[in-house]
Formats: sequence, structure tokens, C-alpha cells
Amino acid sequence: MTPEAKARLHIDQKLHAAGWVVQDLSRINLSASAGVAVREYPTGTGRADYVLFVHRVACGVIEAKRDDAGELLTATESQTARYASGQLKWQKETAPLRFLFEATGQIIRFTDVADPAPRSREVFHFFRPEQLQEWLAQPDTLRHRLAHAIPPLPEQNLRDCQVDAVAGLEQSLARNKPRALVHMATGAGKTFTAITAVYRLLKFARARRVLFLVDTRNLGKQAHQEFMAYTPPDDGRKFTELYNVQRVGSAGVDRHAQVCISTIQRMYAALSGEALDESAEDIPANDVARAVKPGRLVTYAPELPVETFDFIVIDECHRSIYNLWKQVLDYFDAFLIGLTATPDKRTYGFFNENVVAEYSYEDSVADGVNVGYDVWEIVTEVTQQGAELKAREWVDHRDRQTRKKRWAETEDDVVYTGKELDRSVVNPSQIRQVLTEMKRVVEHELFPARREVPKTLIFAKTDSHADDIVQMVREVYGENNDFCRKVTYSEKQADAVLADFRIEYHPRIAVTVDMIAT
Repeated sequence: MTPEAKARLHIDQKLHAAGWVVQDLSRINLSASAGVAVREYPTGTGRADYVLFVHRVACGVIEAKRDDAGELLTATESQTARYASGQLKWQKETAPLRFLFEATGQIIRFTDVADPAPRSREVFHFFRPEQLQEWLAQPDTLRHRLAHAIPPLPEQNLRDCQVDAVAGLEQSLARNKPRALVHMATGAGKTFTAITAVYRLLKFARARRVLFLVDTRNLGKQAHQEFMAYTPPDDGRKFTELYNVQRVGSAGVDRHAQVCISTIQRMYAALSGEALDESAEDIPANDVARAVKPGRLVTYAPELPVETFDFIVIDECHRSIYNLWKQVLDYFDAFLIGLTATPDKRTYGFFNENVVAEYSYEDSVADGVNVGYDVWEIVTEVTQQGAELKAREWVDHRDRQTRKKRWAETEDDVVYTGKELDRSVVNPSQIRQVLTEMKRVVEHELFPARREVPKTLIFAKTDSHADDIVQMVREVYGENNDFCRKVTYSEKQADAVLADFRIEYHPRIAVTVDMIAT
């Protein structure tokens, strides 16, 4: 098989997967399906590799190249446009065809001629015939509406930094920039800002569906609550009274939902065929990625085609745009909007250095949006220098998951560093020393006038470490079980404990690992 024939075979397979019937010119039957792709169709300027018909009406052209010619696709655009402008044989329509594709067996580029300043973009897969029909029926395109149909933002109920972020994002979308980064300090209202932007995209740009991506189920739950509580500035009804909001579960994406909230883990599972353990959605995406078998790639999913979402909002994007998860973002033909308080160089690079809003923690403190902080460092000899267990010393050996103990003798001298504390080695004395010093500092130096212990949040290294801290806090403070509680994903009552921590007197101290965002 020649390279050209092999590429055509791959293109045929992709068209078939997207719902097209592929035909030769000699056996043409445009009534065979809603979407028909005819090979080697004659035009006034030559034979187009494929002409696309939707409900018997020609609407697009595909120019095919061999698989090793990916770098030539942009140079082929003029050839595709020439075929699209030529008179098709046996067709009365004379207007240029709207949808232009250049494709190898591996890469597809797409141009919608109806867009303002039409610009080709790479897409993961061909669109379904139903999608092209929907676009043909609309009086204008999404990119046209982004550039011309969104009115100025009313400023009521919004902070200046939120107004700037929404305005900056809309200016970026109007210029057809595919990726945009919103950098806002934690506490400045990133989610509220994102919901404001989503509302305006749904109402004025007539976006069909938005995906709100998170990297833990708890963050998805919080986002859903904020969508339900949001009241637009120009409408007295709640967001969820105006638009359907879905938290995506095992049943998949609801076609009637305008906003879908999902973990990136679940989207990856749906697109790769990788089985998803429900508990994987409770663990940050970075940790899940390390546990997933390498080599499982995202493939085309007919039940979740590439045109499913117009926009993807990526919450805490600094954690979920790399490595394994990047495949999910590359799959959908959607504008990408990243939200983060802590971008790094990779984050800037992924979003093409298109920072549409930048509101730092220092700015938020100066504006009175957030409060400042002080650092009080507690150092012990063990955290600095580590320690040693001598050979033939009897110590507890504890299973990390079950916490079952066995009393056993060490065979050799064991030297451990401070970094190994509370991971491979537990030193109860070190935990006690830190908590005792914390208690002294809080009561006598930081808050000497307070009678009750201030609400305190302790971040532990692991779930097992959190258990050790909870028990030691109760001992050091001489208090009961309600005084200090653990709030981690392993706790069935975690949400109730978190709610009590926020609004009830007890618990005074909560110990978490990664359930609560900093």
C-alpha cells in the first residue's frame, strides 16, 4: 500500500467513526446518509480528494496528504480553498463551500470560511454531519458572536479585579485566541469570575455547552454549589434556573446540559477506555496520573465527539494541564480558559503566554480582599538532622494502610532524615514537640487575649500522618474528640466535619491532607 493510500484508509476510518458514509464517485448515492463524503469529486479546478455532503447539499472539502506530509498541510490550504471555490460537477450551487479540511492519516486542520478572518486550526478528529448541519443553520458563527455580540460588562456585584478578568478574557476570545490564562489570588473569587464569564458566553455568544474541569470531586462539588448560588447581575433568577448544570458521573455527559462539571480523571477515562475507580476522583489529578498505566491514549469517542464543548474552563490549571491529562484538552475543539493562583513557566507556556488577567496575592492584600500573613517557624533537631535507630532495638512496625502494629526488633542500624519523617518513620516525640510549641506560641505570643483556641487548620503529609496528629493534638491540649477532627477524603463524614469547622464552635482544630484548598 502506498503512503497516499494508507493515509486515505485512515481518513476513511475517521470519517466513518464520525458518522459519514464514504463513497466512490462511480457509486454515488447522496441519500445513503445524512452525511456523505465522496472521493475524487470533480470541480472546475480539478478533483477534490473528498467533497462533503450534508442532506444532499455540498458544504465542505477535504484535501488529503500522505502521513509524512504533516508539515505541508498549511501550504495546502490554498489548494483546498481553490477546490471549494470551483463549480462542482452535477451541482447547481455556485457559492464557495464553507468547511475546509486538510488531513493526513494522523493530523487534521480545519477552517470555517464564515469566521471573521478565517484561520485554520488543528482538530483531533472530523466533526459529525449533524454538527456541520447545525453550523450551516446558524446566521453567524461562534467566533463572529465573540467578536461582535458581547456587550460591555456591568460592574455591579463584581470587584475591580473580577471586572478586569472577565473583560480581558472576552477581549482575548474576540481576537480568536484559543487559550487564555486567568491568574488570580486564592480568595479573590476565581470561581465567581469564571461563572460570570460562562453566563455571558451562554447568553450573548450563544455557546452551546461549557465544560468546567476540576481535578478532585470535592472541587467539583464546590463549583456546583457556586453555580447554584450565582445570580446574574442582569437577571433576578439563579443561574441554574436559566441553564442546566450537570455534575458528570458514570452516566456521561447530559446532552441537555449547558454546563458540565467534571473531574479531568473522569473525562480521561471516558476518552481512553481506562477503567475509573470512583476513589480516583477524590485524589488530586497529579497523584492519579502517577498510578495510571503508561501508554493508554485518548481515542475518538462517538458518544463524546470533539465538538461536544465550545469552552473548557480548567480550575487549578497548574495541576491538570500536563502529561496524561493534556490529551483530554487536546481532544476537544474548544477554547481553553485556565484558572490558577500559582502559575509556573509551564502554565504560561501551555496558555501561549496569553495572560488575560493578573491579580497577585500582594494586590489582593493591598485591596483588602485578602488578609496578610505571618510566618512562625518551628524547628526541631529531628526535622533538621534526622535521627538513628540502633540495631536490635525493639520498636513498633506499623502498616500504613491498616495501621496494624507488630512489635519487632530492628536488624540493622537505621538512619533516617527529616524528609522521611511521617512517611517511612513516625517519631511521636517530634509531633508532640511541634504541637506543644504551637500551643505555647498561639496562647502566649500570637493571641494572648483570646480565651478559646482560634480556628486552626493543620496540613498533614498523609492520611496516616493526619491520624497521628489528631491523637496528639487531643493529648497536648487535654481536650475531647470534638476538639480536633480529621478532614480528609478517607473520612465518610468529611463534608459534615468541614461544615462544622466553618460554622460551629467545635472542632477548633481540623487536620487535613489535600481535601481543603489552601
